[in-house]
Amino acid sequence: MAQYLALVYSADVDWFAPEQAEELAEYRRFQDDNAGLITASAVLHPTSTATVVRVEGARGGKVVTTDGPYAETKEALTGYYLVEAEDLEAAIAIAQQIPSAWNGAVEVRPVIRAR
Repeated sequence: MAQYLALVYSADVDWFAPEQAEELAEYRRFQDDNAGLITASAVLHPTSTATVVRVEGARGGKVVTTDGPYAETKEALTGYYLVEAEDLEAAIAIAQQIPSAWNGAVEVRPVIRAR
C-alpha cells in the first residue's frame, strides 16, 4: 500500500473552543470510521501561533522570522491525516469523507518513503 498525506484546509479557528464541538465530532467520526487506514493525524493550532522562517540568500544567510501566518487566506492548513491506500483513487475516496472537504478543501499528495 502507498501512503498519502491528506492536508486539511478549513476555517482558521480554535478547534477546541466550545462552538467547534459539533464539527470536531465529525472529524472524530471520520477517524473512527477509517482507523485502519490512518497511520497519523494532527490538528494544528490557529495560524496566529505560526512562525514563518526564511533564510536570506543561501544556507548560512541571515535568518528572518515573522509571527503569524504566511499569507492571509479564507482557508488555512489546519491539520493532516497520513493514510494508507492502494492508489490515488482510493486515497481520494478516503479524503472525500474528511469534513473539511465539504466546506473547505483537502489536498491529497503521495508520500515518498525514505529508503
